[in-house]
Amino acid sequence: MNIIQIIWILILIFAFLPVLKQQRINNARLKTLRLIQKRRSSQVITLIHRQEFLSFLGIPLTRFINIEDSELILRAIRLTPDSVPIDLVLHTPGGLVLAAEQIATALQKHPAKVTVFVPHYAMSGGTLIALAADEIVMDDNAVLGPIDPQIGKYPAASILKAVELKNINRVDDQTIILADIANKAVKQVEDTVFRLLLKHMDDTRAREVAHTLSMGKWTHDFPLTSDILREFGLPISTEMPGEFYTLMNLYPQPAQRRPSVQYMPLPSGEDENRKKS
Repeated sequence: MNIIQIIWILILIFAFLPVLKQQRINNARLKTLRLIQKRRSSQVITLIHRQEFLSFLGIPLTRFINIEDSELILRAIRLTPDSVPIDLVLHTPGGLVLAAEQIATALQKHPAKVTVFVPHYAMSGGTLIALAADEIVMDDNAVLGPIDPQIGKYPAASILKAVELKNINRVDDQTIILADIANKAVKQVEDTVFRLLLKHMDDTRAREVAHTLSMGKWTHDFPLTSDILREFGLPISTEMPGEFYTLMNLYPQPAQRRPSVQYMPLPSGEDENRKKS
């Protein structure tokens, strides 16, 4: 075997290593999903978005809820028998309102119990989906977010505020059109949230909470903690089963040259001993 053949063999090995690694991760995910489904006697569905890198170029690519996501989740819900509960694991920055509304509506129609698990965060459209659940299970430090619609790169509520503060005769036609779209978007989202909240509270309270979540009271990335959500009257639990953390570990962030966060896990029981001392 000459040096050229050895080089080609090494190239092939390094080319297939990432594929084999990904296959091992996929197999571990399926094994964990089966374990959770068996323990909870439910249909487990994941909607997990991580920042990814385009192959070869290494360009960061952030994923959002899109139509393909809604199509797959709707299919999974449709294939779930009416008597089987659904557990949806959410980890997302949000995405298309249309896709999120489709998923939320389908979950709300499912006859058996629907539980949404949020290990870290589910913002914007992710929050809209979570509101369709019979129960929202969050990590103690996990957050949801406001559902105020965005028009292009601007919050719809801010466009309306800008037009309100200016003399209408000094506002250009494009801004007026944007304000009209923004007004419709806010009303549409508020109506959708209101409809989802009716399973948790009466009409008056549902309308109040829907207005608060969609009117632009906060910035779009404002963290809504479990305490705030309980004050709204939502069915929040912070008893997150450990297997959901195990599942999230199987969706690692893309490898970097230098990790930004590092720590050494304490041996089992050592952290409790430290707290007692």
